[in-house]
Amino acid sequence: FCFSSRRRHTRSSLVSWARRCVQETVLIDMKAGEKNEKVLLMGRRYSGKTSMRSIIFANFHAKDTMKFTFTIEVQNSKVKFLGNLYLNLWDCGGQDLFMEQYFGALREHIFKDAAVLIYVFDVSSKDSQGDLTNYANSIQALQEFSKEAKVFVLIHKMDMVPDRDRATVFEEKKAAIIEKSGSFKPEVFRTSIWDETLYQAWSKICL
Repeated sequence: FCFSSRRRHTRSSLVSWARRCVQETVLIDMKAGEKNEKVLLMGRRYSGKTSMRSIIFANFHAKDTMKFTFTIEVQNSKVKFLGNLYLNLWDCGGQDLFMEQYFGALREHIFKDAAVLIYVFDVSSKDSQGDLTNYANSIQALQEFSKEAKVFVLIHKMDMVPDRDRATVFEEKKAAIIEKSGSFKPEVFRTSIWDETLYQAWSKICL
């Protein structure tokens, strides 16, 4: 398995590291001799993927995730969820350098045979257009390699939006996301680590 590192990396070292992580992931699955559904967890850095994963699968409290840094590679893990359900979860770091590789050199490795794509948007992001572009690129790659995959989208950090504006903001974001979803019909949720919405969304995703 590949774990996070806080050291600085050049573009070339990031690319080679990402390739190695993916290759090791494939070897782990082959040795295990198991057929697990491949679940992609994607989104740009700071979208909150690592925090939600730690809350859902490692029983962290929301306040304990504030110190987390962003993931900078592909982390693969077999996680237990809701009794005897196991997920082959690919947590894909959201740095722009890595996103470029997901849609380029690593495109087939990442998106081939995926059963589920979970894409996380930071509702407070200042680059909404860039977020949508990366999502659209993910959808295109999924259409190429995993046409039967299910797509779920989490519009995350909704606690940062004033109560009176949440419904409007959510519907506007949802409409923009659906427009970029091609032939897929994503189920879209609004979530926050500070209330029950995160658990509600993941419980529906994993049904």
